[in-house]
Amino acid sequence: MSAKRNRTIIEISGEETLKFLQGLITNDIDKLDKGIIYAAMLTPQGKYFVDFFIVAYKGRILIDVSKEVSDDLQTKLSIYRLRTKVDIIKTNISVSTGIDNPPLGAFNDPRHAALGWRSYETSSINQDIDWKKLRVKHGIPETNIELIRDKTYILEASFEKLNGVDFKKGCYVGQEITARMKHKTTLKKGLIKVSVIGETPVGTEILADGRPAGVLYSQSDGHGLAFLKLDRAFPKMQAGEATVIIEN
Repeated sequence: MSAKRNRTIIEISGEETLKFLQGLITNDIDKLDKGIIYAAMLTPQGKYFVDFFIVAYKGRILIDVSKEVSDDLQTKLSIYRLRTKVDIIKTNISVSTGIDNPPLGAFNDPRHAALGWRSYETSSINQDIDWKKLRVKHGIPETNIELIRDKTYILEASFEKLNGVDFKKGCYVGQEITARMKHKTTLKKGLIKVSVIGETPVGTEILADGRPAGVLYSQSDGHGLAFLKLDRAFPKMQAGEATVIIEN
């Protein structure tokens, strides 16, 4: 088990809460009756703004978001609220996560079965888990690392595979560009799992035969996550002092 002290819980309340969120998030708010939702808010240009979980917990609608971007999310929600009948407040609820033995009322992480469960209480459960190693192994992007505001397109960051986007729910901010990428284009860039021999800083450019081919991000235990230009990538490339090899 592990307490996610780097998370903030924002509560959205009011009679128009579900309608309000439905017009902003990449996923379908109606899925809340089946459990926790993973989703993002996008810019009007269809690029990533912030990602989070939404859960209906004990009669409350909660947003579980990285602490470092929680103020930005709360501000953005307040801007979009206008005359909508909702209230937006931060809570003192803690997020606990783990792989085995979920407590009563825990939710399975919707992104990947290997990521275990999430639980929401005013107190937290502590145990160390190497979450970076786990998410690198399974190709899970992280807020402000692989997921970069005003730069990342969520389909290039595996959001569809992570159950973070719904193509049938209707309009939301940035929806038109996301739908066009899904139905009318072939992705030219994507988040790829790679092997890494050596070490290099997060954000190092990857070169294929001397040509820019992408960027290397999170690394753990000889593996990494890289955004690669698919038409330029070679099976073996260089990122600073490290060798990058595309995994099968």
